[in-house]
Amino acid sequence: MTQERDDLMGRHTHRVLTDILSPRPSRRGFLQKAAALSTTILWPSSRGEAQAHTEAPYTPVFFTRDEYRLLEQACECLLPEDENGPGAQTLRVVPFIDHQMQTPYGHGARWYMHPPFQSGPPELGYQLPYSPRELYRTALHFLEHYCQKTYQKTFISLSRAQQEDILTLLEHNTLTLGDIPGVVFFEQLRSNTLEGAFSDPLYGGNHRMQGWIMLGFPGARADFMDWINQHGKAYPFGPVSIPIPHTERG
Repeated sequence: MTQERDDLMGRHTHRVLTDILSPRPSRRGFLQKAAALSTTILWPSSRGEAQAHTEAPYTPVFFTRDEYRLLEQACECLLPEDENGPGAQTLRVVPFIDHQMQTPYGHGARWYMHPPFQSGPPELGYQLPYSPRELYRTALHFLEHYCQKTYQKTFISLSRAQQEDILTLLEHNTLTLGDIPGVVFFEQLRSNTLEGAFSDPLYGGNHRMQGWIMLGFPGARADFMDWINQHGKAYPFGPVSIPIPHTERG
């Protein structure tokens, strides 16, 4: 079942994110469409680690401290806090990504990872020899190298405008990170940012369901059929997350 779930997660996430993210939407449009991600199937984080309402500081498991801090700022550039609601850091997007790197998804367990690895048309999908965790580690290394070479600074020392300029270069595929096309890493980061912001808190992100509250999404309520056809009318009850199984509680 876990292998089937991994395949389903990849197909569903790609389909939803392609619709949400291309072309780059406004913040308002981004939030309106991102509710679709609530149905994305995700891997649970390590047992007992992804408590929905913990306030304890997060210690990364996969990412180094420097990688973690870089990702915090990069994800905040993609989903900044503003008058519409919290940003990536408040929603704990990077803890979510860090958790996912420990799962079969992070290891590319169900991906075909044998050569030859050749460039191909977009409809053939991902063609690189890197699992998600390898993609992050390699891309972040070359991204930091680019910042040092171009600005003589680390990514986190750059101004927000400079950070956004770099992400724009990646999005437009005019910056290559080693043998990784910039747009491949950009799409990976943007997809995981959305998942971390709007998935169930069980998986480590969407802290205190603030992403759902921002969208007015009811979450994992058992029954809200009476409200499905009441278009334009706000749902009057707050969201509910998936309960953490008793055997996984700390």
